[in-house]
Amino acid sequence: MAKTALVLRHVHFEDLGSFLGPLESAGYRIRYSDLADNDFCRGDPLEPDLLIILGGPIGVYEDSAYQFISGERAFIKTRVAAERPTLGVCLGAQLIASALGGEVFSSGVKEIGFSTLQLTEVGRASPLRHVEGVAALHWHGDTYSLPPGAANLASSQLVSQQAFSVGPNILGLQFHLEAETTYTFERWLVGHAAELAQAGIDVPALRREGQEHGPHLRRAALLVLKDWLDQVFVDGTRVR
Repeated sequence: MAKTALVLRHVHFEDLGSFLGPLESAGYRIRYSDLADNDFCRGDPLEPDLLIILGGPIGVYEDSAYQFISGERAFIKTRVAAERPTLGVCLGAQLIASALGGEVFSSGVKEIGFSTLQLTEVGRASPLRHVEGVAALHWHGDTYSLPPGAANLASSQLVSQQAFSVGPNILGLQFHLEAETTYTFERWLVGHAAELAQAGIDVPALRREGQEHGPHLRRAALLVLKDWLDQVFVDGTRVR
């Protein structure tokens, strides 16, 4: 029987990107659940073999303006409390951090662009070892406090919290390892045009950086996700 991966998607162009290939190779049947879907976060959070929460241009603390956030956080909280395999990217990582008892807040900077990560000792011993020396895509203004029981895996020059894990099954990535910046990056540049303009980002320069760093980022994404999928457990059994 095929394994199932439920993917919570907040904006359509921020999809699985480079993560799609490794997931399919590992035998996962993928189902996107989009924010506008009637059943968004309304099923059993423990049912999928894997839950992936993708990014979005809002803050976890904006639940009074965006009412879906409280329901999504509760969905994730039930999932991570059971230690079911869960991966979050950017907003997804912040939602996991919040569900685990961490705080999400403005970092005071707009970190948009490509830069390398500084891995912790734990990070270098984790699947993230494959991103060492690779310029990753950063695209956020918020950050989080490390949740209780979590291990910090990486930082950047601007933001100290860039990735965390809780045991083998829960992984949060503040940066965008999955983004296909060689092939479909134009969707990001157009979709976030207002944010880029407000932050004073040089769009042609960002596009060139995407072309330059995209192949290396994609290679790292394939290796990181493969290694992480190889280590996750469900009910004491390794999921392969």
